[in-house]
Amino acid sequence: MSGTGTILDAMLHAGIAVRLVVADRPCSGLAIAEAAGVRALLLDRAAYGGFTPAFDRVAFSRELAKELVDADIDVVAMAGFGTVVTGELHAAFPGRVLNTHPSLLPDFKGWHAVAQALASGRSETGCTVHVATEALDDGPILAQRKVEILPSDDEQSLHERIKMVERALYPAVLARVMAGLDEGIEPADVALRDELV
Repeated sequence: MSGTGTILDAMLHAGIAVRLVVADRPCSGLAIAEAAGVRALLLDRAAYGGFTPAFDRVAFSRELAKELVDADIDVVAMAGFGTVVTGELHAAFPGRVLNTHPSLLPDFKGWHAVAQALASGRSETGCTVHVATEALDDGPILAQRKVEILPSDDEQSLHERIKMVERALYPAVLARVMAGLDEGIEPADVALRDELV
């Protein structure tokens, strides 16, 4: 995670078994994890070149994968994680890295999805939970929910309404994914669209 930890808080309140929280920079999500008795790890980008062209994305991704494997993690749930990872993580958790994104993918990929939705002139956007791949904001879609774009919206107000939906949708999807794994069903094969859209 990289942000405020509101989705993590929603996961914890929904009873999702969280074993480890990893952040790529100091953020309040680490304190939320610690307060809940969950191991919190700061894998700071600063040690890998920070936010400069020298950032060693491969080494960072390799270390992240190692930490998650060592913690015996089943599913990686990215939430507001601001670092794009490389294949090292996906190779360690094939088909088991999930992500939430503030748009109705495949529309508006990337960091500025909410601003792009506003600029598009559309009447709605939303959020997507999907299986993450090496391609940015790509991979099998597990569930989506729509959010109306109001005439009075600015980027902050629209993003907050999307986050409210994400805080309900992501834990619901994770609960179904974890139940599916208990039955030998991989995340991409969990039938969620009809129930959760």
